Amino acid sequence: MIECKSSVGAHYRSAAKTADTDKMDLRMKLRNLLMGAAAALMFGQALAQPQPLDEVAVLVNDGVILKSEIDDRMTSVKRGALQSGQQLPSDSALRTQVIDRLIAESLQLQMAERMGLVISDIQLDQTLENMAREQNLTLETLREEIESDGTNYAAYRESVRREITIGQVQRIQVQRRIQISPQEINTLVDLINEQGLQDAEFHVGHILIDFAGDETAARERADKVLEMLNDGADFGQTALAASSGPKALEGGDWGFMNINEMPTLFAEVIKDAKKGDIIGPVKSGAGFHVITIFDTRGQEVQELAEVNSRHILLKPSPILSEDMAQTLLEEFMTEVKAGDADFAELARQHSDDPGSAARGGDLGWADPNMYVPAFRDTLNRLDVGEYSEPFRSSHGWHVVQLVDRRVTDATDQANTDRAYQLLFRRKFGEQVNAWQEEMRAGAYIEVLERGGRGSRS
Repeated sequence: MIECKSSVGAHYRSAAKTADTDKMDLRMKLRNLLMGAAAALMFGQALAQPQPLDEVAVLVNDGVILKSEIDDRMTSVKRGALQSGQQLPSDSALRTQVIDRLIAESLQLQMAERMGLVISDIQLDQTLENMAREQNLTLETLREEIESDGTNYAAYRESVRREITIGQVQRIQVQRRIQISPQEINTLVDLINEQGLQDAEFHVGHILIDFAGDETAARERADKVLEMLNDGADFGQTALAASSGPKALEGGDWGFMNINEMPTLFAEVIKDAKKGDIIGPVKSGAGFHVITIFDTRGQEVQELAEVNSRHILLKPSPILSEDMAQTLLEEFMTEVKAGDADFAELARQHSDDPGSAARGGDLGWADPNMYVPAFRDTLNRLDVGEYSEPFRSSHGWHVVQLVDRRVTDATDQANTDRAYQLLFRRKFGEQVNAWQEEMRAGAYIEVLERGGRGSRS
C-alpha cells in the first residue's frame, strides 16, 4: 500500500510538473506573439509616416527642378573637374551656378515643347552612333565606357537628347536675331588675307618685254608671249628667249620672296594669285611684264573636297509609317538595280524634297559637311556611282547615289566662310545670352528653401 501511495504521489507530482511546463511554454508563446504584434505595429506606423522621395527645389513657370536634379548635376560637374584637374568654387557657389544653368535649360526646353520640337529615338540613336564613330568606337563600346564611370546609360542618353533639343531651340530662336553685313565680312576677309600674305612666300617667275621705242609692238610681243605660255610653253625657256628683265639669264626665276621683299609691282599683282597662275601683261614705265607663280609656301591654301549626288527623300507621316517609308525605298532600289525603273524618274514622282525632286533628285556639287551628319557620313562611305541602302536622317528616309567627287581650290571661299563663322559665333554668343535673359525676365521663377520660400522673379 505504501508503494502504491508513493506511486500515486509521484504521478501527481509528475502531472503538476508537466502542467507548470505547459504554462511556461504558453507564457513564452504569448510573449513572442505580443512582441511580434508590437513589432508589426511599429513597422506599420513607420510605413504610415510620409517618406520624402525627392523635393521640389525650384519652380520655373509651370515646370519644376527637383533637388535630385541639382545633386546629380553637382556630382557630374565635380566628376568632370576631377578628371580634368580643374579647380571648383565652394559647394555653395557651385550649387548657385548649377541652379542657374538648370533654370536656363528648363526655360529652353519649355520653349521647345511649345514649338512642338521633338527629338525622335531614331535621330538620337544616330547622334550617339556618330559620337561613337568620331571616337573610333562602336555604340556598344561607348555604352560600356559610359557605364564604367558609374553613369547610367539611359540617363546619359536622355541628357544627349536634352542637349540636342536645346541646341536646336537656340539655333531657331537666335539665328534670326543675327545680322551680318557684307561690309563686315569683307573687312574681316581683308584682315585674314593680309595676315596670310605676311606669312607667305611666293616663288616668282618674271618676263619683261621692254618698249624699245615702240609701245604698240611691245604690247604685241607681250601678248604673244602670254599666249605661248598659256598654250604650255616652258616659262624659263621663254624668259631666256624674250625677256629683258634682270633675271632673264636665270629663266626669269626670282626665287622665293616674302611680299615685303619683292618689287612693289610684283606685290600689287600677286595679292590674290595662286600656284600656277600667269599674270599679265602688266604695263609699267619699263615695259610690259608677265609674271607667274611657280609655287608658294607658308600660305594657307584651302582645298575643298566636293561631292555630286542625287537622292530620294520620303518623310514619315500619319499615313506613311517609318517601316513603310524604308520598305518603299528598298523596293525602289530593287527596281533601279534591276533596270526596271529610272532613279531620276522615281525621284521626280516620289521624293519629298521639293528642291531636288524636279531635277530628278540632283543635289549638284556641294561640300558634304553642309549636309546633316547621317547624310554626310553615308556619302563619305560611298564609291563613285554607288547607291546607298535606305537610311534615316533628321529629315526622313533617304536613298542616295554618289555621282562624282572633285577637289577644288576654295581658299577665297574658305576665308569668306571663316570670316562669316567668326562673326556669327561672336554675335551668336552675345544674342544667346540676351535671349536667355529676356526669357528669364518674363518667367515665374521661385527657388524654394527648406522651411520657407526663396527668391522670386
